Amino acid sequence: MKSVSQIRLFDQSLRNLAVAGAILMSTSVGVFAQTPDPATHRVTRAEVMNELYELEAAGYNPSQGDDGSYPADIQAAQEKVNAKHQAERNAMMNAGQNGQAKQVP
Repeated sequence: MKSVSQIRLFDQSLRNLAVAGAILMSTSVGVFAQTPDPATHRVTRAEVMNELYELEAAGYNPSQGDDGSYPADIQAAQEKVNAKHQAERNAMMNAGQNGQAKQVP
């Protein structure tokens, strides 16, 4: 017959194991929730560098740091870059429409 202390030790070990299992299962749910979708595009270093180049060309200067105008200056540069991209898309759409209207001899 087992002693009472052995039964308590076994019972406490079983409880600790159950708690540890519950913690591991709850943390693994978070890991799966953060796994990126395979169809999601991961940004490359070249794309980040190109975006920074475009922002600097639009007037953003990252070396100024946080001089009090940080959010406004990068947002203004982003608006300029977005306007430039929209103008390029519009020009391509117009060129495509004009090209379709031409008859091929």
